[in-house]
Amino acid sequence: MRTHPDWSSRPLSLLARDRLRQVPMPATAGSLPSAPPRSVGRLIYRFALSGLLILSLVALGTGLVSRRIATDQAIADARQVALLTGLGIVEPVLEDGLLNGDPAAVRAVDEVVRSAVLRNSLIRVKIWGSDGTVLYSDERRLIGSVYPLGAEERRILRAGGVNADVSDLGEAENRFEPGNTRLLEVYLSLDMPSGDRVLYETYFSYAGVTEAGRRAWLQFAVPTLGALILLELIQIPLALTLARRVRAGQTDRERLLRRAVDSSHAERRRIASDLHDGTVQDLTGVSFALTAELLKPSGRAQQVIATSASQVRDSITALRSLLVDIYPPNLQEEGLESAVSHLLAQLRNRGISTEQDVELDVALDPATTSLLYRAAQESVRNVLRHAEAANVTLQLRRDGRWVRLIVEDDGQGVAPGELESSADEGHVGLRLLAGLIQDSRGSLELFSAPESGTCVVVSLPLP
Repeated sequence: MRTHPDWSSRPLSLLARDRLRQVPMPATAGSLPSAPPRSVGRLIYRFALSGLLILSLVALGTGLVSRRIATDQAIADARQVALLTGLGIVEPVLEDGLLNGDPAAVRAVDEVVRSAVLRNSLIRVKIWGSDGTVLYSDERRLIGSVYPLGAEERRILRAGGVNADVSDLGEAENRFEPGNTRLLEVYLSLDMPSGDRVLYETYFSYAGVTEAGRRAWLQFAVPTLGALILLELIQIPLALTLARRVRAGQTDRERLLRRAVDSSHAERRRIASDLHDGTVQDLTGVSFALTAELLKPSGRAQQVIATSASQVRDSITALRSLLVDIYPPNLQEEGLESAVSHLLAQLRNRGISTEQDVELDVALDPATTSLLYRAAQESVRNVLRHAEAANVTLQLRRDGRWVRLIVEDDGQGVAPGELESSADEGHVGLRLLAGLIQDSRGSLELFSAPESGTCVVVSLPLP
């Protein structure tokens, strides 16, 4: 019996190199068309649109929050300015004569207000008596006018403190203010030398408050929006890559499903063909022979019974082999070596000499074990059907980070183009097997030439 060559050096002893033909095994089943890959444009469009929507919402939220914070800070600053100017500048120059409208007292207040108080966004100052009389205003037409004080203003006069609010320009006291200008008023109580209290009221342009809010919004929004835009630009390529991977995975699943459907269909057809052409025909012959002998006894009953018994035993053997094909042994319990021995037994039952060489020093995972068994099964099946071989060698061994299965026969071989034509007729076992092996990052090579036998080499990576 010939031994298989060392595949690490790749010289071929069984197949002459000058007559060798390598038949490429396509990775996809040929019975069903491949589904076109789904476009990821819509997915990326939705992702980008949702990102822009979130970006807009964050920008709006950032703007509202930053403006609110800035407005609160501007109002707090206005309170502080009112306290500093009132207690630090105006109160020290107050004279009791201001309560009676003394021109000298009014002039003393007016000088410090115009020189040290009215600046930037602080545009108006009023000093009120407890009865609602305007004791002083930089708008001199208001001096001496009497207006009712509000509840909050009276409380400030009694208890002290400071308060801020948006001015109501519709009130009579604000009749000299421009109607299209918003003002922020801040008022607090000041002590006269006599111990009486007056209400010190300052008016700030609200444009300064909104400007502070705008500056704060720009200060927070620009870096925030810039970071979000940068994040969006980074995420879109990542989303595109992810979508492509998802699409590739979906395509792989669809391809595997098509192969599974094709494999199941081919296997059912093979089983039906084996039963019809083999066991069913043999049992039908036994039935006819026994019926004929029963109807017309010829004295050959013993010979007919012996022949029929032999045919029944052969049919039982064939059915057992078929059962092994339909439901293979438990590979994890019995081991791959024992399983391939059962396969080679089918060849020996047909008078074909076999040689088995299994050398594995590493444990295989269930998927690799199952795929190797299927490859050996399909190779043995092809030998039985087509090869007309006298000798078959099966080798299974580790080669570095790979495990290799080599099934070699000395049969009639495969002529150029014969594999493709057989696939067109429905014999797609090797095609389907090659696709599954390629999906597992392995390879299936078939070397053959007419009258020079066939060699199938399956290589799978070790886990």
